[in-house]
Amino acid sequence: MNYYNIQHKDEVVSFKDATIKGLGRDKGLFVPERIPVLPISFFEEIEQLSDKEVATTALYPYVEGSMRREQLSQLLEEVFTFHTPVVELRDNLSVLELFHGPTMAFKDVGARFMARCLGAFADKSKPVTVLVATSGDTGSAVAHGFYEVEGVRVVILFPKGKVSAFQQWQMCSLGKNITAVAVEGTFDDCQALVKQALHDERLNEVMALSSANSINVARFLPQMLYYFFAYKQVKSHLKGRKWVVSVPSGNFGNITAGLYAQAMGLPIAQFIAANNANDTFYEYTLTGDYKAKPSVSTYSNAMDVGDPSNFARIQELFGGEYALIKEKVLAYRVSDAQTLSKIAEVAQQGYVLDPHGAVALTALEHYLKGGQYGTFLATAHPQKFDAVLRKVLPDFKAPEVDLEGCAALQIPNDYKVYLKVLGVESK
Repeated sequence: MNYYNIQHKDEVVSFKDATIKGLGRDKGLFVPERIPVLPISFFEEIEQLSDKEVATTALYPYVEGSMRREQLSQLLEEVFTFHTPVVELRDNLSVLELFHGPTMAFKDVGARFMARCLGAFADKSKPVTVLVATSGDTGSAVAHGFYEVEGVRVVILFPKGKVSAFQQWQMCSLGKNITAVAVEGTFDDCQALVKQALHDERLNEVMALSSANSINVARFLPQMLYYFFAYKQVKSHLKGRKWVVSVPSGNFGNITAGLYAQAMGLPIAQFIAANNANDTFYEYTLTGDYKAKPSVSTYSNAMDVGDPSNFARIQELFGGEYALIKEKVLAYRVSDAQTLSKIAEVAQQGYVLDPHGAVALTALEHYLKGGQYGTFLATAHPQKFDAVLRKVLPDFKAPEVDLEGCAALQIPNDYKVYLKVLGVESK
């Protein structure tokens, strides 16, 4: 499988090169040349297959030519040392729990997969520096996924004061080949610094750079797999009803992966993109006009993205047709007040949600109709957001973390200062 740059379609690379490069010319995202469609028999027999068989079958077409099938199967076995269970909350509603990995967030899947790909692909004589921008969970997952990977150095940027103490501790407590940096700014500022570095020709002459954000194909593509795992679990519960999936959406890598799975034949009837106050996509579905905006802080901080990178992949997938995008992906905006209300409501029913899951559930319940079965994604463990949960659940307790001794570097939103962190003096 080859990949092309959305901005320059004549730039065609292998999966290996797309993983190492991260971005194409002019900050263009790579997408696969085609979406493989799986046979109907695969979905008819999916309950009889192991998760490893499901994952290998679904993902191998995307890595073919860069990795042997047996190599991919072994790599996936190393990635999925944890489960992604579906928990039924009502007869017509369930939650896909994606927080059972080592950093308790859905991004463990993509980060662990990419780390192993880069470890296999990288030239050990020329170390790779992986640049990451995070609003919380990406940094944690990438830090742990790449920790002590030979030949790879990771530099993580996060907005100062806008991640939870637990998230900061996960990023900053490792050391060795992991460097965490607090930027005086927003997530969008962090992402802009990373993109500027990736396209700095002088910088790329002196060091090999890649990115571990969902702009990287090796980060977002494996996220499609837990949609297949979810179908394997909910299939017997559908009973003729149409399956609707609600995804808390920030940079839109998660829902883009789901849309790829749908295009491969996975029978998801409808996607819902659940936005918080960072509602760029929601506004787009209302007007057809995409207007990036500065991000604002919310209780669901991993979704605080005002200019989601993967929107370009969604546009490419649907040929830029606004009507088709609006048909395939419903959108809903959820306020912080609604988020807290939903956390409190569900807690009374015996289930504890993190803020992102609460946003997804609120959006799902807004749209769910008779004849449908809904699943929403819980993308992080509630204990990562204990300060938010205690606003409505005062007795909620999470393990205490000590940030003493694992404080991040702090820098202004200044590219020249960022270059110094990378070990390069600007001219």
